[in-house]
Amino acid sequence: MRKFLYRFIYFILILIIVVCSIYLFYFWNSIAEAQKESDVLNTIEVNTSEIENSSNDENKISESEERMLKIKKLKEINKDIVGWLEIEGTDISYPVVQGKNNSYYMTHNYKKEKSRNGSIFLDKSYDWKINSNNLLIYGHNLNNGKMFEDLLKYKNKDYYEKHKIIRFTTDKEDSEYEIMSAFKSRLYYKTEKNVFRYYQFINPKSKKQFNEYVKNSKKASLYDTGVKAKYGDELITLSTCSYHTEDGRFAVVGLKKVEKKEE
Repeated sequence: MRKFLYRFIYFILILIIVVCSIYLFYFWNSIAEAQKESDVLNTIEVNTSEIENSSNDENKISESEERMLKIKKLKEINKDIVGWLEIEGTDISYPVVQGKNNSYYMTHNYKKEKSRNGSIFLDKSYDWKINSNNLLIYGHNLNNGKMFEDLLKYKNKDYYEKHKIIRFTTDKEDSEYEIMSAFKSRLYYKTEKNVFRYYQFINPKSKKQFNEYVKNSKKASLYDTGVKAKYGDELITLSTCSYHTEDGRFAVVGLKKVEKKEE
């Protein structure tokens, strides 16, 4: 009986070691995969001959022009790539895709390969032709320090103070967004009334709808950033899972900075 017990305990220990080893393999592999994806933009080479109407001399292009051209080249890998999202000083620096639905890129990377990390992806319904729109962008929080996990750090105002700007680059524009609010939320049941379903705000149909979103996001914010938006402005909303409650979500909303034209 004692011999059998020893063997059973030995078997359990071996099983635990195997399971832990498999978990650690996938954990570190997901980190390495995300880091490799984050570095993609730096591996793309461009030359001045590919820039039309460059604002600089023919031997030099601006950083923004270079980034936009790199996005254009990335789109050759996958036409679903719409841009690059980056928050300086954080681990958030990834290509952004937009699929025909909001499920495919939860389990596939920007090259359409199966991936536990999924992708950073723009809501399928976002209409690029609508002004005063909201770039609603999703990403996983996988507790591995990558993808959108750093968004949760915006619960702390001190962290916000050091990382106020969201940068989003497409093949046509290199834009910055000032963070306007950061708040906890969740997925609400259809039966719940008078709740702030931030994840439904895409392609606003009226000034009232836009203003309601701004008002509610400011009201829900964990702190006041002093950033204000008005109808006609463009927004960006970054959303990820949060475990503060069942079906929890955490969102960060930014206001697009508009350069003032010199008179």
